[in-house]
Amino acid sequence: MVNLKTKPNPLITVVTVCYNSADLIEETLKSVTEQNYSNKEYVVIDGASTDGTDQIIDKFIDLIDFYVSEPDNGIYHAMNKAVVKASGDWLIFMNAGDAFVDSEVLQKVANSLSDETDVLYGDILTLKNRELILKKSPPKITHMHRMPFCHQAVFTRTSLLRKFPFDEKYALSADFKLFKQLKSEEVDFEKIPITITIYDRTGLSSSQRSKGLAENIAIIKELDGAKEKLRLLPRLYLVKGWNSIRSFLKSK
Repeated sequence: MVNLKTKPNPLITVVTVCYNSADLIEETLKSVTEQNYSNKEYVVIDGASTDGTDQIIDKFIDLIDFYVSEPDNGIYHAMNKAVVKASGDWLIFMNAGDAFVDSEVLQKVANSLSDETDVLYGDILTLKNRELILKKSPPKITHMHRMPFCHQAVFTRTSLLRKFPFDEKYALSADFKLFKQLKSEEVDFEKIPITITIYDRTGLSSSQRSKGLAENIAIIKELDGAKEKLRLLPRLYLVKGWNSIRSFLKSK
């Protein structure tokens, strides 16, 4: 566990990264700015959108603590930039298209933060067959062969995100690598019985699941070795995408 004390009413940084998200960004901005927890910071990183995203952000600019719109090298580059700018003790990413389930989430989470925890995660709502359904994260993380929770439902100490920045060579799975590294460092994870977010399943990682799984396998090989990679080969056949499987086989 990181040897840090949790302050009363700790400052929580919420980060939104976006690019050409004019059709999604307003719901996210409203969701964050309407949180009733007073000790929050809001950081918005836009990748130089050209579709009017900036005009929508301008409507909320007085409620945003830091905002920049400039070209970047992808989502994880933007997220790393946000971590550098964050002042909060804790940080959560709430990217374009995602939203907190209600205005009390940050207050509920703040009440659950403790000195013994470094990563705090909850449940999500997701849309299926036009209905919102509850998707629960596992109560305890014993190992990591895939993301055990939704990234938009996890609060991480900002100090850890600075110590272990997102590996930008992975376009879809750098968050998986980060939390796998933290687990290997024996960082303390805690599940809380709180539904955090309404998750947008049309995002990049959801729409490119085969490629994301192939990146997960590469990360497992990098961190755990080739034997673990071979053990996980059958899982690739559960996902459509022969090109990912073929690339995996060639990399043996």
